[in-house]
Amino acid sequence: MLKLYTIGIDIGSVATKIVLMNDKKIVEHKVCPSGWSPKETCENLVDDILCNNNLNKKDIKSIVATGYGRVALDFVDKKITEITCHAKGAKFLNEKTSAIIDIGGQDSKAIELDDDGRVLNFIMNDKCAAGTGRFLEVICTAMAIDVKELSNIAYNGTPVKINSMCTVFAESEIISLKSKGVKKEDIAAGLVHSVVDKVSSLTSKINLNEEVFFSGGLCTNEYLKDALQTRLNKKINTDDRAQFTGAIGAALLG
Repeated sequence: MLKLYTIGIDIGSVATKIVLMNDKKIVEHKVCPSGWSPKETCENLVDDILCNNNLNKKDIKSIVATGYGRVALDFVDKKITEITCHAKGAKFLNEKTSAIIDIGGQDSKAIELDDDGRVLNFIMNDKCAAGTGRFLEVICTAMAIDVKELSNIAYNGTPVKINSMCTVFAESEIISLKSKGVKKEDIAAGLVHSVVDKVSSLTSKINLNEEVFFSGGLCTNEYLKDALQTRLNKKINTDDRAQFTGAIGAALLG
């Protein structure tokens, strides 16, 4: 029997994403915290997605892993870099994509593609949490708000300047602003704009073409998306499944 099912796994520092595809169609996708053991997390996700679809491993043509934790998986058929998988996944979700901005839990990256979706150039910020999901998570904790609320709160504020991009110093700065009576809406807007500043600096090092695809865990933050679009003066596209871009690419490459 012809095996048409493939599984893609993207093991991020914060969240692990899995996608089951059948003949290049997404059957199911799931996300969960990466946890202490990426291998155990991925094994459980694979078992769950197979069980949910009445499949077993002999029905799967290949399992492909990407992301920082891919090295820990000894049961997969192939391991492919995040850059390659994001390029493939973004083109699948939006065929017009010519560049990608991905903001993950611990790093952010910008990727330039050619007309056929091949990677021409990329730049990563993986040495510091500035401009990442972790940065926002820490600061939101200091503000006593949920990171999921950040977008709605920011829309009601006027951005205040956040001078520190270092997570530790920015946290202290936020506490100082709160003590001075600055509204949380203004701090929230300023916080998002500080991430935009960091991403803008990153993207200036590559050629961002007209159709930019926004992926990663922060792609659902509408205020961030709008602010990026204004700053970069580019059309920013995303998708409800954009958090799964790397996993989708991995499954396609399988």
